[in-house]
Formats: sequence, C-alpha cells, structure tokens
Amino acid sequence: MPRTASPDSVETQLARRIQRSAPGTVFTPDTFAALGSRAAVDKALQRLVARGLVRRLSRGLYDKPRQDELFGTLWPSVEAVIKAVAGTHRIRTQPTGVYAANLLGLSEQVPAKVVLLTDGVSRTLKVGPSRISLRRTTPRQMAAAGRLSGLLIQAFKSFGAGRITPAHIRRLRERIPQAERATVAKDLALAPAWMRPLLAEVARPDGPDAAKKQGAA
Repeated sequence: MPRTASPDSVETQLARRIQRSAPGTVFTPDTFAALGSRAAVDKALQRLVARGLVRRLSRGLYDKPRQDELFGTLWPSVEAVIKAVAGTHRIRTQPTGVYAANLLGLSEQVPAKVVLLTDGVSRTLKVGPSRISLRRTTPRQMAAAGRLSGLLIQAFKSFGAGRITPAHIRRLRERIPQAERATVAKDLALAPAWMRPLLAEVARPDGPDAAKKQGAA
C-alpha cells in the first residue's frame, strides 16, 4: 500500500505549493528552503517526481509541466528556467546574441543554445532541447543587466557595426513604449562608441516628424 504523507510533512506542504503554482513554473530545492532541511526537501521532490506532480529537468532543477492538447507535455520556457536559477543563487543575468535579438523582436530565430552573461558562477544547463549557458563576466559587462539598454547593447553586438539598419531602429521604436525607450539614454556611456548614435536614435522621443515617418512606412 502506498505511503500516505501526513498533512504537516514537508512533502505535503511542498505539494500544496506546487499545486497552487502555474503550469510551466520552474523550481529548485532552495525554492522550498523554508519548509525543511535540504535533505527533506530533496526526498519530498523525489517522491513528487514519482507521483508525476513535478518533473526533474536536470540536477537540482524541476518544473510543474505544462500540457498542450496538440503537443502534449511541453518543456518550460528559457525565461522560467533562468528566473528560477537566478533567484536561487541571487545572481544577475544578461541575455546575449541571437537570444537578445529574439527577445527584442529583431530576430525570429529561437536559438537551441542560449548564452547569458552573469555575475555568478559559469555553468551550463540542459533542459529538453535547449542548452542554457551562463558565462561569468566583468562588472562593466553587467552594468546594464536587467535593463532595456543591456538587452539592446548585446543584441546590437550580435549584429555587428554597420549591420543595424533604419528598419531595425524603426521596429524597436514601434514595439517599445516611449517611456521605456527613454531610459536607454542614461546608459549610452556603457555602449561601444559605434553603437551610441544608434541607441540614441532608439531613445529619441516621439514627435510630429516621427509620427509622419511611421505613417508613411
């Protein structure tokens, strides 16, 4: 006969929290540190994996699986994995390359290998078809982490000097609210010299002339 967990056990408390969470949520054992010792949490997670309530993604990484009528059980989003890892280890992350461009709508390509800069320890996570690589970098490279300017700087670097077109700038100005774009001007000094005029153009306030250009596009 299957063992029944008591109402106050770590397993029961952990199961209640997971049941209240949204499908696709990613957890680490440290997410539940307040419920008991690490050993007790690890054991409870093992039992919940066996019950099918959670899925083990990799060492120390779990999720509440999302279900889709057409595709069945889905893998968690890269964003959900990064949020869980960053929250557990109290680190900052900065998307780079094609991933940064994709988040901004500048590229439709979804990379199988996602690279992020971090102020934490370098590590690589394999989650389903995705590889998420965290690479420790300098404080200067992380100065704009978590802000729109950091995402723009890394996305523009992936394109390279001379390959950012007026169409790219227009797309960013159309997609991102003016109030958000305006914050980029404060971080111009953190960008390479060739990039600063481009970022300044993204940050430029909307006006009658800009509205006319957008209407004619």
